[in-house]
Amino acid sequence: MARIPSDDRKVKSALPDTTAVKVRKARSAPGRSAEAQAGVSSIKPAAPTRRPGRPSGAARGPEQRNRLLDAALVLFARQGIVDTTLGEIAREAGFTPAMMHYYFKTRDQLLDVLIDERFAPLRAGLGVPFQENPDDPVAAITQLAQRLVQVAAEHPWFPSLWVREVISDGGLLRQRMHERFGNAHQKASLSAIARWQKEGRLNAELEPALVFVTLLGLTILPLATSKLWCNDPLRRNIGGAEIARHAVALLVQGIGPKKAN
Repeated sequence: MARIPSDDRKVKSALPDTTAVKVRKARSAPGRSAEAQAGVSSIKPAAPTRRPGRPSGAARGPEQRNRLLDAALVLFARQGIVDTTLGEIAREAGFTPAMMHYYFKTRDQLLDVLIDERFAPLRAGLGVPFQENPDDPVAAITQLAQRLVQVAAEHPWFPSLWVREVISDGGLLRQRMHERFGNAHQKASLSAIARWQKEGRLNAELEPALVFVTLLGLTILPLATSKLWCNDPLRRNIGGAEIARHAVALLVQGIGPKKAN
């Protein structure tokens, strides 16, 4: 191999590195970064894609868990508890089945959480009118009807789910609620109705065990079917307030003409 003359080596070593020159010139130029102007790549390697499964730290927390609970309530109201799988709930919430199983291993576990965190507070709230109006049955029943309508407005799944899983034969939710809480709440309401009848504050001909069921039928059933009224010119403008007023008027005054004061 031919040797480079010593004079040529001196000249070559004196020449500046071309890349270094480009970087120095680029740093002095306004606008673009030095690496970009010098032709040096500044692209960072892409972060590895997380595989589906156990949620990352950013994906954990109450927001994701609540989304799964909300999705479960929507599907339970739409197609029933027995016919809804955990995978369907995950897809409804926009998650993978693996993430669903991270929070809830079984449907029974999910249902227990829903009873504790969603249904129990609603159930307790429905008893408040009777507690706040121990000597005024009309006020108690009126407020209960209004509260049912309010719950339905705040939780659109409530009417359909109640019809499908509580007042229907074989409703799984009713069975689980009875197993968890018994019938102490129902007994207290029946006791108040019977006491009002003895005191002459409530019609003695009423059957105490049917008062609450009747009120539910006058409110929850119309609320559950109100979505079908969109094209009905006679009922499409009927909302929760009208349903509550009608229920109370029918219970308190009956179907006879209103008596003059």
